[in-house]
Amino acid sequence: MLKNRLVYSLFICLFSFAYSMAQGEKNVISLKNILAQISRQHDVKFSYIEDEIVIFSVAEPEKNWSLEQKIEYLKKETKLQFKLVAKKYYTIYNNQKLDKPLCGFLLDAETEKGIENAIIKIDQTTISVFTNQDGYFELPKVSSATIQVQHQSYQTFNINPADLYVANCPKFKLQSITQTLDEVVTQRYLATGISKKTDGTIEVKPKKFGILPGLIEPDVLQTMQQVPGIMSVDETISNINVRGGTHDQNLFLWNGIRMFQTGHFFGLISAFNPSLAQTISITKNGSSAFFGESVSSLVDISSRTNTVEATNSSFSTNLISAEFYTKLKVSEKANLTLSARRSLTDFFKSPTYRNYSNRIFQNTVITDLNTYEILDYQSEVDFYFYDITAQFQQKIGTKNELNIDVIAIENTLQFKQSSADLSRNSALEQENFGGTIRWKTQWNDKHYTEFKGYFSSYDLNSSFETLESNQVLAQKNQVFDTGFQVRNSNVISNKITLNTGYQFNEIGITNFDEINLPFFSRTITNVLLTHVGIAEGIFETENKKTFLKTGVRVNYFDKFNSFLLEPRVQFNQALTSALRLEILGEQKSQTLSQIIDLQQDFLGVEKRRWTLANNSTIPIQKSNQVSLGLSFKKNNWLLTLDNFYKKVTGITSSSQGFQNQFELEKTVGDYQVIGSEFLIQKSFNRFYTWLSYSYNDNQYDFDELLNTSFPNNYDITHAISWAGIYEWNKLKLALGAKWHTGRPITTPTSFIVTEANPNIVYNSPNNARLKDYFQVNFSASKDWKLKDKMVLQTAVSILNLLNTQNSLNRFYRVNTADNSVESIDTFSLEMTPNFNVRLNF
Repeated sequence: MLKNRLVYSLFICLFSFAYSMAQGEKNVISLKNILAQISRQHDVKFSYIEDEIVIFSVAEPEKNWSLEQKIEYLKKETKLQFKLVAKKYYTIYNNQKLDKPLCGFLLDAETEKGIENAIIKIDQTTISVFTNQDGYFELPKVSSATIQVQHQSYQTFNINPADLYVANCPKFKLQSITQTLDEVVTQRYLATGISKKTDGTIEVKPKKFGILPGLIEPDVLQTMQQVPGIMSVDETISNINVRGGTHDQNLFLWNGIRMFQTGHFFGLISAFNPSLAQTISITKNGSSAFFGESVSSLVDISSRTNTVEATNSSFSTNLISAEFYTKLKVSEKANLTLSARRSLTDFFKSPTYRNYSNRIFQNTVITDLNTYEILDYQSEVDFYFYDITAQFQQKIGTKNELNIDVIAIENTLQFKQSSADLSRNSALEQENFGGTIRWKTQWNDKHYTEFKGYFSSYDLNSSFETLESNQVLAQKNQVFDTGFQVRNSNVISNKITLNTGYQFNEIGITNFDEINLPFFSRTITNVLLTHVGIAEGIFETENKKTFLKTGVRVNYFDKFNSFLLEPRVQFNQALTSALRLEILGEQKSQTLSQIIDLQQDFLGVEKRRWTLANNSTIPIQKSNQVSLGLSFKKNNWLLTLDNFYKKVTGITSSSQGFQNQFELEKTVGDYQVIGSEFLIQKSFNRFYTWLSYSYNDNQYDFDELLNTSFPNNYDITHAISWAGIYEWNKLKLALGAKWHTGRPITTPTSFIVTEANPNIVYNSPNNARLKDYFQVNFSASKDWKLKDKMVLQTAVSILNLLNTQNSLNRFYRVNTADNSVESIDTFSLEMTPNFNVRLNF
């Protein structure tokens, strides 16, 4: 008996399961059509409100069921009420109070904050709407079709229309898309808003930026100097040295535009508006195969966002400049962003400006007038700078996006010299203009294609009239860079992504020199076309323990009819839950470099001019670099250790800024660096601190100059940086110190005087060093909330808090007055305060 019951129960279960499967396989049709069928089959009538039933689609009930069975089935599937009001006459209604549109909220599953600019689309219709800044949406029409939710940063999500037909606007939580390159090794690296990725890049997000010693706002190029292995031997951001390289060996990109001018005030201030940047990626080694033209670091600045943001603006001013920024939401699918910054220096001479002027103009034509025979002179210096950007972002449909970006940067210096009966005017202008247009198509969640065209124009012009004669020297350095790139990305599986691309680039450089007495004029123009093929594969396990990215960049240089292969690799492996291993390697090249013909080029303020490789006297520079690193993170401790080897070939002596016996030599050589970088960081709730140490052994090899290696001009053997930062509510305090060994110099042994050619006899190159460098910096900031969307930010900084006098450079020259050798030092910035006020609204 028991056995029969078991068999019978099993049969019922199997029958129920089969019936359910059959029901699931049935096509669902609209409730309105089902009611029409029932009306015909059973000779009944149904009364209803169209909008209350149109959202429902269910499987057809069995034809052999009775009328009562069919009504019970529909009540169960739709939760609607069926009321018999007369014989064979039913009214259908919804029990819920629905005096509202079909609406809902989309929230981030982790933060539970509203998701702005998600696309809500009704299938099989052309109807689509966007969520607002709170994630709220309304549908203008009710339908039984599935409602699709799409957003670039979140997984695709479907909503059953019946789920919206409730008393309140329901909330739906979306899971963010985890992208390979977004995996973070550490969330806070040096400061809030700075993080380190598994591919070795350092990412800075200025809008989330905390504070760093000496900074009043997130200056891009000052911030990157806090990273171990990155520094400037002369305190300027126009001479940033990454692992012993020169500034021109770094690639600076702004929204895909190559920037040839990176500084204002001839190197003391970053040329990129700090109000604008969204994400800054800094790569010292192991850069993606999509980036070339640099044998040192990559600084990729993006001011674009994935979503169309709400309108917001800001205005700020400090003791050097004032800036304005606004992002306008011109439609539900478009943003227009404008920013502008201009110096106040031509009509407001603050103490900060005077200190900056003393630092940047020392030992140049502007200040070194005592070499002239005429002593009774006067001089006036007028200087200003500005930068302007404009960006347009347009979402087109659900899959396409258009971006148009332009940028303009300028420094202008007017220099007037006069005596009792003479007057001379000199000028220096430095400009960089650029633009890019990008079209991106997101075919689906796993595939996108991007087309980008760009141009960048750089002009450096100077005119110098000497006071003691009528001689006028005019100089120009012009660069025009243009090209386009195609990039395609496919997610092959949960672990593998394949990226491919093609890039075309044309670059032309013109150098011009002209003297009126005696007349001399020279114009040199060079052009180079480059074709590049790119392939890159990314492998990452689902548990994020293993990350591997390998790529290759194949360059073809049309002028030289030659190919150059550049492999890249980034590997990151979790050894334990707290310890990770990192291996990075790359081969890179660049055809552009900066050289110094004479130390007094461009009034001595901007000595470097861009030039193009000719594959003979100026070869293509090539670099090989490999690094091995470990990072440990546990209990708010962070320790990182990187050991690296780097060799760069094809450098010219003219690009290295020699001011000794090699100053006028023109030859080709290389340098190699072996180094280590160490960082220890600890967080204590509101307080965190770090200490970093860098070691470099950086040696030149110029066979035609010397048959042995000697120290690089940018060799800083030991460097230590410390900072302590306190954050409480909206108050932030930062104190930091920097110390490093002095840079190499070449001392004279004797002085030979002849009437025709007095000259200095030097010791072996870079035989001595300057005294050690030491500086203490301080910053403080406070935010004040004035209204719901209005915030006042105040910040103060003091550079060189102890007013330490540091010698940054020293060279020697002949003093013709007494036929002696004199030592000329360039000193660091004096103690310099600055103050910034920003209003966000």
